[in-house]
Amino acid sequence: MRLKKPLKMALAVSLILATAILPFLGGCTGEESPPESFPPTEPTTPATPTTPSTPETPETPDTTPIKVGFSICYTGPAAEKGRPMGDAKLDCIKYINEELGGVNGHPIEVIWRDNEYDASKAVNIVNELMDNGCLMFTTNASKMMAASMSAANRAEFPGFTVFSSPVCTHPPQHIYGQMPDYGDDWAAFATYYLENIWDGEGMPKMALHLLNNPTGSGASDAATAKADEMGIDIVAVEEHTATTISEMESLTRIKALDPDVIYISSTPQPTSIIVQNAVQLEMYPGVTIGCGHASFTSVLVELAGSDAEGVYGVYPTVNWGDDVPAMAKMTEYCQMLHPEDYGNMDYITSWAEGLIVAEILRLATENVAVADLTPQLVEEYGFKMLDNFSVGGLHGPVSYTPGDNRLSKSVRVFQVQEGDLVPVSDWVEAPLIKYEDYEWFSQ
Repeated sequence: MRLKKPLKMALAVSLILATAILPFLGGCTGEESPPESFPPTEPTTPATPTTPSTPETPETPDTTPIKVGFSICYTGPAAEKGRPMGDAKLDCIKYINEELGGVNGHPIEVIWRDNEYDASKAVNIVNELMDNGCLMFTTNASKMMAASMSAANRAEFPGFTVFSSPVCTHPPQHIYGQMPDYGDDWAAFATYYLENIWDGEGMPKMALHLLNNPTGSGASDAATAKADEMGIDIVAVEEHTATTISEMESLTRIKALDPDVIYISSTPQPTSIIVQNAVQLEMYPGVTIGCGHASFTSVLVELAGSDAEGVYGVYPTVNWGDDVPAMAKMTEYCQMLHPEDYGNMDYITSWAEGLIVAEILRLATENVAVADLTPQLVEEYGFKMLDNFSVGGLHGPVSYTPGDNRLSKSVRVFQVQEGDLVPVSDWVEAPLIKYEDYEWFSQ
C-alpha cells in the first residue's frame, strides 16, 4: 500500500503537465494555420529561370584628332616676325588641347612646316598638308599665302593668313584674311593723318616705300584706288627687298620731292633701315612716317632704337597688358614657354590665330561628325558660320560676311612714345574696298 500512493501522485503530476503543454503540441498537427513565412501547402509551378542581363557597356567617346596645317616662316628673311608668330600659335594649340580638352573632345593635331619665307617652299608645303589629310591651313604672311593660294583654291582647301594683302582675298574664294589687310592699313592711316596730323593747305604729298611683294603691293593697291578720292597726292612709289641693307638712294629721290608723309609697308628689318636712313638724311624728324602693321611691333623699336621715336603705325590687335579676357592665359603661356616673345605684338596676332582655328573646328564638329569632315565642309560649316567671335578681346570680332573674306575688320593707330607702342586712336572699322572691280587690279 505504501507503493501505490507515490504512483498516484506521479500519475497526477503527469496528467497536469500533459494538459499544460497540449496547446503547444497542436502547432505541429495542422490544427493551426502556419505562419506566413511557411511555404504554402499547395504546390506551385516554379517560375521560369531568367538569364542574368549583361550590363550595358558605356559608349567610348570619339576622340579622333582633327588635323590642321601651319605654314610658318620660322627662319629666313622674315624670321623676326615668323618665329614669335609660330611660337604663339603652337602655344595656343597646346593650351586648347591640354586645358580645354581639344575641340568638342577632339584634340587638334598640327602638322607644321617652316617655309623659310620662300614662295617655292610654300607651294610644296600646301600640297603636302593636303596630302596629309589636313582640313584647313594657315600662313603667317601674305607672300606665303599668295604663293599657296592657287593650289588651295583649285582644291577648295580653305585657309586664312594672319597678315593679308588684297590679292589673297579678292575676288573672294577659299582664302580668308584673319585681320584687315595691308590696303586697310593704308586707308586707316591716311584717314587718321588727314584728320589729326595734316594742317597744311591743299593735298598732302605722300611717298610710298614698299616691300617688293604683296605686303607692299597691298598698300599700293589701296592708294591707287582711294588716294584721289581722299585728297592725297602720291608723289613717289619706291620698292625695297626684305634683305636691304641701305635705302639711302631711294630716300634721296624721295627727299627731292619734299613729301609731307612717308608710308612704309614692309617688315621690321627693312623698315628699321628706312627709318634710320631717313634720320641720316635729316628727313626725319620733320616728315611724318607711318607704317603698316607687318612692321609695326616691338622688334621695329629694338632694331631702329631711338630713331623710331614718334613714328606712327597701324596695328589690328590690343597691346600687352590691356584688360581683355584672353590676356592672362596668353601671358601665362608666353612667359612660361617663350619669355623672349613677351611684349611682341606679333605673338598676340597668332595666339588669336589659334583661337580662331579652334572656333572654326568647333563650329564644324557641331554640324558634321568628325569622321565625315572634309575641307569643303569645314569651310561651309566652320569658316562661314563665324559670327561675332570675340577672340578673347585680342582684336576685333571675327565674322564671315558674304563677299568679304576679311574675318576681322578693325584697326587702331599707334605711335612710338618713349620706346613703347602707344595707341592714339580708337578702333576703326576698315570699309571693304572691292579691288576686283578695278580693271588694273592684279594686272
